[in-house]
Amino acid sequence: MELYNVVQFFPDGQYEYVRKAVSAEEAVKATQHYTTSVGARMGTTVRVIITDMMDCTCFEWKDGKIIYPTQELIDGTLDAMEKTDENPAKN
Repeated sequence: MELYNVVQFFPDGQYEYVRKAVSAEEAVKATQHYTTSVGARMGTTVRVIITDMMDCTCFEWKDGKIIYPTQELIDGTLDAMEKTDENPAKN
């Protein structure tokens, strides 16, 4: 099972790992929480990322916007999935 970390960043550049080595589902739930929290609305949480265990960024939210993946990347991935058997909607 692939594991992920979730990190929130503050205006002064400091950061905090809010989840370490969790499932994709737990990482997404935590990210949803931190990007919609009171801190995010007040501006004390300015960035949230999900990284894999190789420290590659899988998701980035900054100042209220999704930075990565880009919409173009998402669209391209969905287009590619439609052309293969990897489309979960087909299964």
